[in-house]
Amino acid sequence: MKQTAVLLGREHRSTFRDHVMALLPAGGNLNACLTCGACASGCPATGLKDMDPRKFLRMAALGLDDQVTTTPWVWMCSMCQRCIYVCPMKIDIPQLVYYARQSWPREKRPKGILGSCDMALRSDTCSAMGTSEEDFQFVVEDVLDEYRETQPEFAHMQAPINKSGAYFFLNQNSREPVTEPDEMVPLWKILHLAGADWTYATKGWAAENYCMFMADDENWKHIVEIKKKAVEDLGCKVWLNTE
Repeated sequence: MKQTAVLLGREHRSTFRDHVMALLPAGGNLNACLTCGACASGCPATGLKDMDPRKFLRMAALGLDDQVTTTPWVWMCSMCQRCIYVCPMKIDIPQLVYYARQSWPREKRPKGILGSCDMALRSDTCSAMGTSEEDFQFVVEDVLDEYRETQPEFAHMQAPINKSGAYFFLNQNSREPVTEPDEMVPLWKILHLAGADWTYATKGWAAENYCMFMADDENWKHIVEIKKKAVEDLGCKVWLNTE
């Protein structure tokens, strides 16, 4: 395989590296990397697009902005943070990936994530599937009735919606009411058996936030604020987000 030499001189400038160093004084010391490879060993995205966390970090440290800010690998990182947990220097590689994502023009970011973010912004349900308040409530009530009827031991199980003063406010992945409604039930059963005081809401019920994955700070914040308001409006004490 042909190798290409990279020449680095005193005149070499890296806007990406400077940006990271300014924003992450604690976790942005890229030169603290020991190149031990621990991050790559536990990363589920290692090897995809010929990239891994160690390689990505070294490219950032060397100021290879063009490669760092254009590699599609940054969209394959799950942000699971395993790399941080095993890193002896605790370098925040997922945060570097996040900033690299922000360098992409919005219209060129992955269509699935972009479409889901934009869909969630269309209503106060925050559902990436576009599920309305009425449809969500109908599905929850319909599934609840079915399980009460077919499983007598759960005849008194509840799945409240908009219950004012409930202790727990529960979010739900918006794909489940649409494609896998039965997947909601196991958690209902746990909450029922635990005697928990909980509720869904018709607003802000969707748990996921694709705008976060798209590195869209403004809309990420907007969606969180809608959910926060829904929790406060019902007077709940604890917000349970299943994502």
